[in-house]
Amino acid sequence: MTFGPSLKERQLVPVWFRCARALSVLVLSAAFLALPSGFTGLASARSTTTSVADLAERLLPAVVNISTSQTLSAERMPDLPQFPPGSPFEDFFKEFFERGAPGNPHGGRRATSLGSGFIIDPDGYIVTNNHVIQDADEITIILSDETALKAKLVGRDSKVDIALLKVDAKRKLPHVEFGDSDRARVGEEVIAIGNPLGLGGSVTTGIISAKTRDINFGPYDSFIQTDAAINKGNSGGPLFNMDGQVIGVNTSIYSPSGGNIGIAFAAPSNLLRQVLDDIRKYGRTRRGWLGVRIQSVTDEIAESIGLKKAYGALVASAEAGSPAESAGIQSGDVIIEWNGKEVKEMRRLPVMVAETEINQSVPVVVWRNGERVKIKVKVGELKDDEPLPVAGAEEGAGAADQGAIVQSLGFSLLPLGQAEKKRYNIPDDAKGMIVADVLPSGAAAEKGIRPGDVLVEVNQSAVASVAEVEEQVKKVREKARKSVLLLFQNASGMRFVALPITG
Repeated sequence: MTFGPSLKERQLVPVWFRCARALSVLVLSAAFLALPSGFTGLASARSTTTSVADLAERLLPAVVNISTSQTLSAERMPDLPQFPPGSPFEDFFKEFFERGAPGNPHGGRRATSLGSGFIIDPDGYIVTNNHVIQDADEITIILSDETALKAKLVGRDSKVDIALLKVDAKRKLPHVEFGDSDRARVGEEVIAIGNPLGLGGSVTTGIISAKTRDINFGPYDSFIQTDAAINKGNSGGPLFNMDGQVIGVNTSIYSPSGGNIGIAFAAPSNLLRQVLDDIRKYGRTRRGWLGVRIQSVTDEIAESIGLKKAYGALVASAEAGSPAESAGIQSGDVIIEWNGKEVKEMRRLPVMVAETEINQSVPVVVWRNGERVKIKVKVGELKDDEPLPVAGAEEGAGAADQGAIVQSLGFSLLPLGQAEKKRYNIPDDAKGMIVADVLPSGAAAEKGIRPGDVLVEVNQSAVASVAEVEEQVKKVREKARKSVLLLFQNASGMRFVALPITG
């Protein structure tokens, strides 16, 4: 048995190796001669590393670790584990849960959590996530030099998961500044600094993977997605651009295992900056308010109203006394521009309105009856009890009595009387025709139209009879459109549906 090459093989190796080496030298020489003058690829790599190190050295002192503690009351503590009667474990856990942990004779149990934050003002104002300090009895800030300071809560906003803290350090503190998150581009390099898994002062790098992500967190979702390593404990920490400016606050990660898999989300600085300014000035958030219920513009809806592409926010209804109603915004309008910026998709409008200064008059462009219409809107202030601006579908009740069938739409209609309004909890001032039955296999059923829905408009024209409905459908056919725009009302409000015309 041999463990190395044979004599013949050993004799051939040097010849092959010399040929390969000579060939590689020729290739590398040719490649080097072909490089453009002034090429500094290796130097650029080193300078990038150096720039990250320089930035980290400058930014680290402004990033803090946050430690919180709270007392869990008896109502919030877990149930006592079940052990056999007389078991020593039964006595131990009973004492622990009823009297509290050792050193806490007043009952309840102490719970701690760790997170991150960053200083935005030399006087000691610190930003973090609301969920980092939520329900905390004590908040401790640990600076980069290991100084521990007690912090007080200035204010919070749960809708964007942000909180503002204040410490008294008896000295000016290093701080960082916000940048323009709207100017950040997909593919740009970013730096995250924080306290992952309790390891303070950790620096990671990555790129911006996407922008304006909606992760179903709240009504103002517009997250920056990054592949920089973000783990538990990074929450509330800053996401920096390569100029050392904060363009986001690391808020959430997507991970089946709970660890980093390269998908993390940061709330954009442009959304948070005004929120933090309001908290600092007023102790609460003041958001712009328009007063409309809106829904997405689908390809079918766009085709039915003559829009060349599906974008903007379709107004289902405008609240009475709202800025929208005062400005003349109507049901059926599609808001396609807000304050000089295109509304690329429906969910962007609430964010754009919320960021607008209260009492400011802004230009708005709507799509109405096949034309662009310019409107001026004076922005109001959103109250906490205002409903969300998104109009959704509502499941209806069971089948009703048969009515006059509209074959081309796949449902039947009945006149809307007081009995129907009471039965389906429809407002007294509602007008139109009530849906009596829906073809189970038709497009209307697929679109969520249910018995009890009130058909208010067809082709943006009010209808009060089946004949008027069929007349509007005929007009849509004459324009060679494949879908007709319908406005429905039910107990949850108004919504538009683009329905394909059959027959």
